[in-house]
Order: sequence, then C-alpha cells, then structure tokens
Amino acid sequence: MLALRELQARFTDSLFATEDPTLLDLVDGDGLDARARLAVYRHHVLTTLTATLEAAYPVVCRLVDRRFFGYAADAFIRRHLPTEPCLAEYGAGFPDFLASFPACGALPYLPDVARLEWAVHTAAQHSDAASLDLARLRRVDPRDMAQLRFVPDPSLALLASPWPVDRIWKAHQEGTSKELPGLQDGPVCLQIHVVGETVAMRVLEPATFAFRDALTRGLTLGEAAGSALERDPSFGLQQAISELLDDCIFSNFTLVTEERA
Repeated sequence: MLALRELQARFTDSLFATEDPTLLDLVDGDGLDARARLAVYRHHVLTTLTATLEAAYPVVCRLVDRRFFGYAADAFIRRHLPTEPCLAEYGAGFPDFLASFPACGALPYLPDVARLEWAVHTAAQHSDAASLDLARLRRVDPRDMAQLRFVPDPSLALLASPWPVDRIWKAHQEGTSKELPGLQDGPVCLQIHVVGETVAMRVLEPATFAFRDALTRGLTLGEAAGSALERDPSFGLQQAISELLDDCIFSNFTLVTEERA
C-alpha cells in the first residue's frame, strides 16, 4: 500500500515527467482509458495554472500575445508546479524563468516588466498595514537614531530596472495604447505598495531608492544613509526621512541595542 505522499509524488511525475506504468493500475478511468483520464487531468492543471499566470501577468501576455504566453506558461508550469495551496501565490518565479527562457531573448525588458507585475499583483493581496508609531519614534534618543532598523509594510516592493518598465506597464493596460515606449528612456527605480485600497507606484531618485532598499533589507538607518551617500554625496538625509514617514511604507521599527538585550 502506497503512502499518500508517495502516491501524490508519483502521480505528479506521471503527469509532467516520466509516466509510471504501475500507477495506471491505480487510476479509475470512470469509462476512460487510464492514460486518457490522466491526460484530462493534465489538461485541466495546465489550463488552470495558465489562467492563473495570465491573471497575474496581463501586460506580459499583451506584450507577447496569448499564444506565445501560453507556450511560455506551459514550459514554466511543467518545471514549477504550485507548492502553496493558494493559487494567488503561484507564479513568483515566472520573471526569472522568462529571463532564462531562450525564446524571450529578443525581449530583454520582459523579465523586469514581469517583476513589476508581480509586485503589483502581490501588493493587491494586502490591505493597509499598521502605521509607524510616530510618538514612540520621537522618543528615541537622537544619539540612537543611526541604530534604528525598520520593518517594511508587507505590500512594499522596490524595483530597479535598466528599462522604462513603468511606462511599458502603463502603455499596455487594457483599453490603452499598445505602443511600446522608447526603451532608451530607462533606467527607472520604482516603489510599489498599497495606499488605502489602491496599489501606488512611485518613481524614486537613485539615491532615495538605495536608501529605502537598504532599509527594506534590514540595514540600520545609519547603514542605509551610507548606501545613499555612496550613490549621491549630496543626498539629504533629513528630507529623506521625512518623505519616508510621509509615504507610510514601514510599519514598525526596532533599535539594535534592544535586539541585543
């Protein structure tokens, strides 16, 4: 008697890898040949997951047309089946897959457009997070400010691209022009997060992006300021902190000294 986990693994392999003849004896065809019943299930899985990817990446689909998208999706699905129960979480690896997919080689901007779409898609799954406790922040000793470490809003994503992916994304929304913006208009640094019930996208200056990116990666305020100053020696830290708080992209903070206590 096969354990459930082993049976599921062999069933998956038979769908998308090597057919297991011994598994066919366990399939109830319900009037169909066992292989035909597996083919029906395979088609259902591919159709469902392709639709899931298309819902998450509509602009990518419009850029390459639905037939090519289906071809790419099929190749991705066969190598990357879902590992989570929620289909809204499926497809995170699609941008990296497109970057390595030979058939997309003539579209070097496509993976970053996909990364932007995934950021928008995942941000839309979140509601507003709790705002920073500004009263608590004001009580921090100025001498300890450099040791602050911020917790990003769950919806927050930052993306730097050599391509004008924000303009490409906007130009290919449903009902808008399908004209591709000049690719020489990049690079761009973007911030994506939820504001109220809307996913907001903001273009950042490179030094501001470096500052916020460092904070989202868990660096302290002092370390993040150093990253920004490396990019732009004229970077204004005080203004950057004020804009950071106005944007409400962090939900909490800790002090390094508190973490060690």
